[in-house]
Amino acid sequence: MNLQEQEQLVRSHYNRISDKWGDLYKDEVTFANYNFIVRKRHVMSLFDKVGGHYLDAGCGTGDFIPDLLDRSGSVTALDFAEDMIEQSRTRMARRHLDQQVSFVVGDVTNLEYDDNSFDAVLALYVASVVPSPARFAAEMRRVCIPGGTIVLVNHFTSENWALRWMERRLAHLARHIGFHADFPLDKFLRDSELRAREIRPSNLFGYWRLLRCINEKPASTI
Repeated sequence: MNLQEQEQLVRSHYNRISDKWGDLYKDEVTFANYNFIVRKRHVMSLFDKVGGHYLDAGCGTGDFIPDLLDRSGSVTALDFAEDMIEQSRTRMARRHLDQQVSFVVGDVTNLEYDDNSFDAVLALYVASVVPSPARFAAEMRRVCIPGGTIVLVNHFTSENWALRWMERRLAHLARHIGFHADFPLDKFLRDSELRAREIRPSNLFGYWRLLRCINEKPASTI
Protein backbone atom coordinates (compact mmCIF):
# COMPACT_ATOMS: atom_id res chain seq x y z
CA MET A 1 0.00 0.00 0.00
CA ASN A 2 1.46 3.37 -0.98
CA LEU A 3 1.16 6.56 1.04
CA GLN A 4 -1.69 8.02 -1.01
CA GLU A 5 -3.72 4.83 -0.62
CA GLN A 6 -3.18 4.85 3.15
CA GLU A 7 -4.21 8.49 3.42
CA GLN A 8 -7.39 7.80 1.46
CA LEU A 9 -8.24 4.78 3.62
CA VAL A 10 -7.87 6.78 6.81
CA ARG A 11 -9.82 9.75 5.46
CA SER A 12 -12.65 7.51 4.23
CA HIS A 13 -12.82 5.65 7.54
CA TYR A 14 -13.06 8.79 9.67
CA ASN A 15 -15.50 10.48 7.32
CA ARG A 16 -17.68 7.37 7.58
CA ILE A 17 -17.76 7.38 11.41
CA SER A 18 -17.90 11.16 11.85
CA ASP A 19 -21.60 11.22 12.73
CA LYS A 20 -21.06 8.70 15.55
CA TRP A 21 -17.64 9.67 16.94
CA GLY A 22 -18.87 12.51 19.14
CA ASP A 23 -21.30 10.18 20.94
CA LEU A 24 -18.30 8.55 22.63
CA TYR A 25 -17.77 11.72 24.68
CA LYS A 26 -21.33 12.30 25.83
CA ASP A 27 -21.57 13.24 29.50
CA GLU A 28 -23.83 10.27 30.17
CA VAL A 29 -21.46 7.41 31.03
CA THR A 30 -22.21 4.11 29.31
CA PHE A 31 -20.28 0.89 28.82
CA ALA A 32 -19.40 2.02 25.28
CA ASN A 33 -18.00 5.43 26.20
CA TYR A 34 -16.56 4.86 29.68
CA ASN A 35 -12.93 4.64 28.50
CA PHE A 36 -13.31 7.77 26.38
CA ILE A 37 -14.72 9.82 29.28
CA VAL A 38 -11.95 8.68 31.64
CA ARG A 39 -9.32 9.28 28.97
CA LYS A 40 -10.60 12.82 28.42
CA ARG A 41 -10.21 13.61 32.13
CA HIS A 42 -6.67 12.25 32.09
CA VAL A 43 -5.77 14.24 28.99
CA MET A 44 -6.90 17.54 30.45
CA SER A 45 -5.06 16.81 33.70
CA LEU A 46 -1.84 16.55 31.65
CA PHE A 47 -2.59 19.62 29.55
CA ASP A 48 -0.95 22.15 31.83
CA LYS A 49 -1.23 25.30 29.71
CA VAL A 50 -3.45 28.29 30.50
CA GLY A 51 -3.71 30.99 27.86
CA GLY A 52 -2.14 31.11 24.42
CA HIS A 53 -2.87 29.55 21.06
CA TYR A 54 -3.65 25.83 20.98
CA LEU A 55 -3.58 23.39 18.06
CA ASP A 56 -6.05 20.51 18.29
CA ALA A 57 -4.40 18.27 15.68
CA GLY A 58 -6.78 15.58 14.51
CA CYS A 59 -9.65 17.29 16.31
CA GLY A 60 -12.33 14.85 15.16
CA THR A 61 -15.76 16.11 16.19
CA GLY A 62 -14.28 18.79 18.44
CA ASP A 63 -14.91 17.10 21.75
CA PHE A 64 -11.91 18.70 23.47
CA ILE A 65 -12.49 22.21 22.11
CA PRO A 66 -14.70 23.45 25.01
CA ASP A 67 -12.10 22.24 27.51
CA LEU A 68 -9.33 24.04 25.63
CA LEU A 69 -11.37 27.25 25.47
CA ASP A 70 -11.92 26.96 29.21
CA ARG A 71 -8.13 27.27 29.55
CA SER A 72 -8.40 30.83 28.22
CA GLY A 73 -6.78 29.95 24.92
CA SER A 74 -7.65 30.37 21.28
CA VAL A 75 -8.05 27.13 19.34
CA THR A 76 -7.21 25.97 15.85
CA ALA A 77 -9.08 22.71 15.21
CA LEU A 78 -7.55 20.72 12.36
CA ASP A 79 -8.50 17.41 10.79
CA PHE A 80 -8.03 15.99 7.31
CA ALA A 81 -11.42 14.26 7.31
CA GLU A 82 -13.76 16.91 5.93
CA ASP A 83 -16.84 15.40 7.56
CA MET A 84 -15.16 15.46 10.97
CA ILE A 85 -14.54 19.20 10.59
CA GLU A 86 -18.15 19.79 9.59
CA GLN A 87 -19.35 17.81 12.60
CA SER A 88 -17.00 19.78 14.83
CA ARG A 89 -18.18 23.12 13.46
CA THR A 90 -21.84 22.13 13.85
CA ARG A 91 -21.40 20.87 17.42
CA MET A 92 -19.55 24.02 18.48
CA ALA A 93 -22.20 26.22 16.84
CA ARG A 94 -24.86 24.54 18.99
CA ARG A 95 -22.87 25.66 22.02
CA HIS A 96 -22.20 29.13 20.54
CA LEU A 97 -18.46 28.46 20.53
CA ASP A 98 -17.80 28.26 16.80
CA GLN A 99 -16.77 31.92 16.50
CA GLN A 100 -13.91 31.32 18.94
CA VAL A 101 -12.37 28.53 16.87
CA SER A 102 -10.54 28.35 13.56
CA PHE A 103 -11.65 25.15 11.75
CA VAL A 104 -9.20 23.80 9.18
CA VAL A 105 -9.09 20.80 6.87
CA GLY A 106 -5.41 19.97 6.78
CA ASP A 107 -2.62 17.40 6.90
CA VAL A 108 -0.81 16.95 10.23
CA THR A 109 2.31 15.80 8.37
CA ASN A 110 2.43 18.97 6.25
CA LEU A 111 1.10 21.91 8.24
CA GLU A 112 0.69 25.31 6.64
CA TYR A 113 1.79 27.25 9.73
CA ASP A 114 4.96 29.10 10.59
CA ASP A 115 7.43 27.78 13.14
CA ASN A 116 6.40 28.45 16.76
CA SER A 117 2.78 29.26 15.87
CA PHE A 118 1.25 27.47 18.87
CA ASP A 119 1.85 27.47 22.61
CA ALA A 120 0.58 23.90 23.00
CA VAL A 121 -0.52 20.99 20.83
CA LEU A 122 -3.07 18.27 21.49
CA ALA A 123 -2.92 15.24 19.16
CA LEU A 124 -5.23 12.33 19.95
CA TYR A 125 -5.31 9.02 18.07
CA VAL A 126 -3.18 10.43 15.25
CA ALA A 127 0.33 8.96 15.39
CA SER A 128 -0.64 5.42 14.34
CA VAL A 129 -2.83 6.42 11.39
CA VAL A 130 -0.46 8.74 9.54
CA PRO A 131 1.89 7.43 6.81
CA SER A 132 4.95 8.80 8.61
CA PRO A 133 4.74 9.09 12.42
CA ALA A 134 8.20 10.71 12.49
CA ARG A 135 7.10 13.39 10.02
CA PHE A 136 3.93 14.00 12.04
CA ALA A 137 5.98 14.45 15.24
CA ALA A 138 8.44 16.76 13.49
CA GLU A 139 5.59 18.99 12.39
CA MET A 140 4.14 19.10 15.91
CA ARG A 141 7.55 20.13 17.24
CA ARG A 142 8.07 22.68 14.49
CA VAL A 143 4.81 24.59 14.98
CA CYS A 144 4.93 24.44 18.81
CA ILE A 145 7.03 27.01 20.67
CA PRO A 146 10.23 25.92 22.44
CA GLY A 147 9.23 24.72 25.88
CA GLY A 148 5.61 24.30 24.78
CA THR A 149 3.44 21.35 25.77
CA ILE A 150 2.62 18.54 23.36
CA VAL A 151 0.09 16.01 24.63
CA LEU A 152 -0.50 12.83 22.65
CA VAL A 153 -2.84 9.91 23.15
CA ASN A 154 -2.30 6.79 21.13
CA HIS A 155 -2.34 3.05 20.99
CA PHE A 156 1.14 1.60 21.41
CA THR A 157 2.16 -2.03 21.23
CA SER A 158 1.28 -3.76 24.48
CA GLU A 159 4.00 -4.88 26.87
CA ASN A 160 1.86 -7.91 27.69
CA TRP A 161 3.12 -10.80 25.55
CA ALA A 162 -0.34 -12.22 24.87
CA LEU A 163 -1.79 -8.88 23.75
CA ARG A 164 1.34 -8.16 21.74
CA TRP A 165 0.96 -11.48 19.92
CA MET A 166 -2.66 -10.64 19.13
CA GLU A 167 -1.73 -7.18 17.85
CA ARG A 168 0.80 -8.63 15.46
CA ARG A 169 -1.71 -11.17 14.21
CA LEU A 170 -4.24 -8.40 13.59
CA ALA A 171 -1.77 -5.94 12.07
CA HIS A 172 -2.50 -6.91 8.46
CA LEU A 173 -6.23 -6.44 9.03
CA ALA A 174 -5.77 -3.04 10.68
CA ARG A 175 -3.80 -1.82 7.68
CA HIS A 176 -6.96 -2.02 5.61
CA ILE A 177 -8.17 1.12 7.43
CA GLY A 178 -4.68 2.64 7.54
CA PHE A 179 -4.07 1.81 11.22
CA HIS A 180 -0.71 0.57 12.55
CA ALA A 181 -1.63 -2.07 15.16
CA ASP A 182 2.00 -3.03 15.82
CA PHE A 183 3.26 0.37 17.01
CA PRO A 184 6.05 0.25 19.65
CA LEU A 185 6.34 3.24 21.98
CA ASP A 186 10.14 3.13 22.25
CA LYS A 187 10.55 3.24 18.47
CA PHE A 188 8.09 6.11 18.15
CA LEU A 189 9.89 8.16 20.80
CA ARG A 190 13.26 7.43 19.20
CA ASP A 191 12.14 8.30 15.66
CA SER A 192 10.08 11.33 16.69
CA GLU A 193 12.73 12.83 19.01
CA LEU A 194 9.94 13.74 21.40
CA ARG A 195 10.91 13.90 25.07
CA ALA A 196 8.10 12.45 27.15
CA ARG A 197 8.04 13.96 30.64
CA GLU A 198 5.10 11.82 31.68
CA ILE A 199 3.54 8.62 30.34
CA ARG A 200 0.28 7.24 31.71
CA PRO A 201 -1.98 4.34 30.80
CA SER A 202 -5.44 5.58 29.95
CA ASN A 203 -7.55 2.47 30.24
CA LEU A 204 -7.78 -0.72 32.23
CA PHE A 205 -5.27 -2.70 30.17
CA GLY A 206 -2.95 0.18 29.27
CA TYR A 207 -3.80 -0.30 25.59
CA TRP A 208 -3.96 3.47 25.12
CA ARG A 209 -1.30 5.70 26.62
CA LEU A 210 -1.02 9.41 27.26
CA LEU A 211 2.24 11.25 26.70
CA ARG A 212 3.01 14.74 27.98
CA CYS A 213 6.03 16.10 26.14
CA ILE A 214 7.91 19.37 26.53
CA ASN A 215 9.03 20.69 23.17
CA GLU A 216 12.81 20.66 23.33
CA LYS A 217 14.25 22.25 20.19
CA PRO A 218 15.09 25.10 18.62
CA ALA A 219 12.54 24.76 15.87
CA SER A 220 15.00 26.11 13.30
CA THR A 221 16.92 22.83 13.46
CA ILE A 222 13.92 20.68 12.48
